[in-house]
Amino acid sequence: MSNLSFHDLAKDIVRLVGGAGNIASVANCATRLRFRLKDSKAPQRDELNKREGILSIVEANGQFQLVIGPRVPELQEIISSLLPTFEEQSDVADKTETQVKAHQKVLAFIQSIVSPIVPALAGAGMLKALLLVLGANGLGWLDPATPTFKILMAASNSSFYFLPLLFAYSSALQLKVPPVTALIIVGALMEPNFTGLMKAPGDVVQFFGMPVVMMNYASTIVPAVITVLLYAWLHRRLEKLVPANVALFMLPMLSLLIMVPLAAIVIGPIGVNLAAGLTKLFTYLSGTSGMILGAVLGAGWIYLVVLGVHLSTIPIMLNNIASMGFDTIKPIIGCANFAQGGAAFGVFLRARQKKTKAYALSTLMPMLLGGITEPIVYGISVRFKKPMVAATIGGCIGGAYVGAMSAKCYAYIFASLITLPAFFGETFIHFVIGIAMSFFITAVLTYIAGIDEGPENA
Repeated sequence: MSNLSFHDLAKDIVRLVGGAGNIASVANCATRLRFRLKDSKAPQRDELNKREGILSIVEANGQFQLVIGPRVPELQEIISSLLPTFEEQSDVADKTETQVKAHQKVLAFIQSIVSPIVPALAGAGMLKALLLVLGANGLGWLDPATPTFKILMAASNSSFYFLPLLFAYSSALQLKVPPVTALIIVGALMEPNFTGLMKAPGDVVQFFGMPVVMMNYASTIVPAVITVLLYAWLHRRLEKLVPANVALFMLPMLSLLIMVPLAAIVIGPIGVNLAAGLTKLFTYLSGTSGMILGAVLGAGWIYLVVLGVHLSTIPIMLNNIASMGFDTIKPIIGCANFAQGGAAFGVFLRARQKKTKAYALSTLMPMLLGGITEPIVYGISVRFKKPMVAATIGGCIGGAYVGAMSAKCYAYIFASLITLPAFFGETFIHFVIGIAMSFFITAVLTYIAGIDEGPENA
């Protein structure tokens, strides 16, 4: 699609969702536009479904979502330029938020703070996977002891080491509080004067007579998000109390004075223990009932994608990688992704119409090389129905296998052929077997079941 037609698509979307005045806010994830609308009845759904460039409409968690494809960030930027200023949007968004149910707000908040971070994490994960290939355990082209390797490893590890700061910044933006102050508050828990107080995790020091249990906050997510949530609550109350003529320095000073000790004494240890508990839960599930977990998640992932809530699982995977050095959920999701690839391949082989074959092939390549599945999900699985059933079965079988084998992923990536190095390790062969099972089982079932393409010119 040309840049000119992309601008036309952006203008049509704004018009068809009810106009700029109906858009409270707009954001994007890897393949979707996520709108919050003032009037959810205003969008012209039939016209949107017919518009070339829009794969599907999803309505979930108080959001009106349009599935676009990999170029969605570019489209979102154009749409944002057509909307009122940030301040004007915020006023409308605040009013719209009151109409959203509590659980929808929680899921939408998780998705909104994760979406901006995912591309950078995926890029860093891909770089780490490349280093695994080039390092001593791979091709041996780079010596891990050399400065070159260490500099590149620093680039790949930076996003995970400073994960609390990434989530602090993203959370502050969504909560509409000063992001730099949020960064400083959370960053204080990683500052050398603070970390130097700890000889080992669990050491106790005193702050005006109050015990502070020392923890390692690098690579943690939960403490950072909880800290910023409470900072947002505090900031809004301080704004009402602090005189405007001294607010420039007084607001951040009071925020630091209150929030850093509170984070160190209360929030941080609670958050770390919550994250540790979550890690133990998934370690237990993976170790004792990995096959069941793999079967359920492998079969159900496509439905989480359709509902638009799949991003809410990302913090769990990031927490696993940060705390254990690996994750056992991503391999299962990888099987579900390759099952979608199998659906596209099966449709390509079975389809009679050239346009169907061309679309199936065009969606298969982004999945195999980039891990992007939503064009297949909405353009093939949901559209033709039978491939969706086949992918559910294929994802279930492959997911059950890799779950039973406790297959591991060592970096956050989008599962694809290019990112296979992220799975290198003692369970790599099991992951390869799992995704092959998912792909070919789904392809065969899709081919056998067939598809209803409709009239040739439909």
